[in-house]
Amino acid sequence: MVKETITMIFPTLKENKDYIYNALFDTEDLKTKEITWNDKSGIIMYLETMVDMEYFEKVYFPTLTKINEGQQLEDLTVSPDVMKINQLNKVVSYLLKGYCALFLEEQTACILFNSVQVNSRSPDEPENEKTVRGAHKGFIENLDINLNLIRERIQNRQLTIKHFKLGTESNSNVAIIYMNDIANPLTVEKVQERIESISSDMIFSPGYIEEIIEDTPFSPFQQVLFTERPDRVEANLIEGRIVIMSEGSSDASIVPVTFFSFFQSPDDYNIRFFAGSFFRLLRLFCFWGSLTLPAIYIAVVAFHFEIIPYDMVEIVKGSIQQIPFSPFVEALIMAVTIELIREAGIRLPTPIGQTIGIVGGLIIGESVVNAGLVSNIMVIVIALTAIMSFCIPSYEMGNTVRLLSLPVMLGAATLGFVGIVFTFMLIVIHMCTLQSFGTPYLSPLTPFNFREFKDALIRAPSWMMDYRPEDLHTKKQSKHRGFREWDKHDWEK
Repeated sequence: MVKETITMIFPTLKENKDYIYNALFDTEDLKTKEITWNDKSGIIMYLETMVDMEYFEKVYFPTLTKINEGQQLEDLTVSPDVMKINQLNKVVSYLLKGYCALFLEEQTACILFNSVQVNSRSPDEPENEKTVRGAHKGFIENLDINLNLIRERIQNRQLTIKHFKLGTESNSNVAIIYMNDIANPLTVEKVQERIESISSDMIFSPGYIEEIIEDTPFSPFQQVLFTERPDRVEANLIEGRIVIMSEGSSDASIVPVTFFSFFQSPDDYNIRFFAGSFFRLLRLFCFWGSLTLPAIYIAVVAFHFEIIPYDMVEIVKGSIQQIPFSPFVEALIMAVTIELIREAGIRLPTPIGQTIGIVGGLIIGESVVNAGLVSNIMVIVIALTAIMSFCIPSYEMGNTVRLLSLPVMLGAATLGFVGIVFTFMLIVIHMCTLQSFGTPYLSPLTPFNFREFKDALIRAPSWMMDYRPEDLHTKKQSKHRGFREWDKHDWEK
């Protein structure tokens, strides 16, 4: 990184004013207001696009106009939102954050007043991570408010937050959060090292950071878990994971993670463990189902027609015999159509998007069948595949399965079931080689650890999940002490 030149404050107002204007390239939202304080001429400089002047005049202006005999410049710094500084280059940085700078004639220091303009939305529940029970708060685009939401949930002195400045042009604020008494120090050091190594003009989203710090950037599988829920962040911090957040984004990045982390939902822990386990297994089934269902249909129709039950042969034959395309082209047409409808629904305003999704799907589905371009069974298969992909809690993992379904379909169109098995094996082998900050991606399947299945494939009762995941190598392994001790005492009686 380029070392910033230190420039001390000049004793004359003109020199300070000229320096600030030159440093900000005469930007027209830089304003100057002349005042007289304690019989000395002074100027207040601020960026009107960053400062809430109504707040400044209400809170700080009375202090500046009310002068006590013998009052010094240091007497103004009685509030934590007011500071004294003697470096002009730092003054420029604080002006960009929303501070007002007070310069006085013959003074080699200035006073900075925190009067930043806040335009934050309320921390409502995220649209893409809704739950039935539990908390209904979500992160917003203000980093300080997001950190406050985490502090509210974890009121523990071991909760550690470290700040970084990324982007030589954007100067984005980035924070990493972890539990000092739980998180693995080597993992924390690795995360810090990768973040500090980022050298870029602009960092405006967690996606930028993810691509730079993840172990295997060319893998189709996510190695960083994104969430907008403070309760999910809290749970992962207590598990021993590390959270990365940036100013201007409501997403929190969680590392390290495994494949099974993307199928967990806060609702799993707010309902009975039988239901929680069932829904988690259902999501895992939906992942593999949406990956292979179109391919299985293609393989059956094109290569293995003999496995269709005798009573259904005529139905399937009548559906596909007039179709001019191969099953693979059929599936490709419908898959692309579904993605087009989905993308249009996201980009359009909500009321119109919902209409396009419903009406467009019905009209297009019925029209292509009546036109004889696609069989009605293929429409059912693709629709079921789309529904299963939407059951995956992670948006990123849903995108992954939709992309990977194309090579699986190509394998089925080429070699039938053998092609499906071959591409399936390639995907699983690739997953076995992945790591997220030293954590095996398919843990606890590889390396096999039966104890970890309590919170991977299923959701065991909370009092049985008494240890943190071994693959995180946390400082403290035990989570619960003396759970359900009352039950033991009742049995002893």
